[in-house]
Amino acid sequence: MDEPKLPDWETLYRDQDVEKMPWFTPVLDHDFAEALERFKVRSGRVLDLGTGPGTQAIALAELGFGVVASDISGSAVKKAEALAKKKGLAIRFLEDDILATKLTAPFDIVFDRGIFHIFPPAKRADYVRNVGGLLREGGYLFLKCFSDQEPPGEGPYRFSEEDIRMSFEPVFGIRVVRASLFKGVRQPDPRALFCVLQK
Repeated sequence: MDEPKLPDWETLYRDQDVEKMPWFTPVLDHDFAEALERFKVRSGRVLDLGTGPGTQAIALAELGFGVVASDISGSAVKKAEALAKKKGLAIRFLEDDILATKLTAPFDIVFDRGIFHIFPPAKRADYVRNVGGLLREGGYLFLKCFSDQEPPGEGPYRFSEEDIRMSFEPVFGIRVVRASLFKGVRQPDPRALFCVLQK
């Protein structure tokens, strides 16, 4: 597909109400919650990659995880940090670009609810290498992206199961790739792939 037209993330998060953004959800994504249960992951150091509104990071901290949350937008980081502070949660928020990350390993889990699928093919190997470098051996990447079953149009790149395998093997083992939905503000819910990848 043609390269998608993406917003300027800093302008978006500076000027808009996060609760009106298409991907906003106030609770932990249902697929992430189910995967934590299925793989019996109940503690550890987690990176919420592309934290945006901060709701996923907050939900993880409330479950007892040690959470670092990053976003390319400084305004997103400030808003998410303020929300976490109101709730009395100790989450480390920072501005960072995963393609040129300054984060330090190791993490037990990386959560990505909508970052990988914005990158064009030429940048995906950098993403895979950098995320792989942040995870401990045996650590998990929980990844949600647009599915190739989502009709063409606005939004990020679409992926098939084969696309995921080609992008992530052999750095990651593929544990789960299944159809799902991006539950948020946008209706109908966009069709997604939920993936569990293990280093």
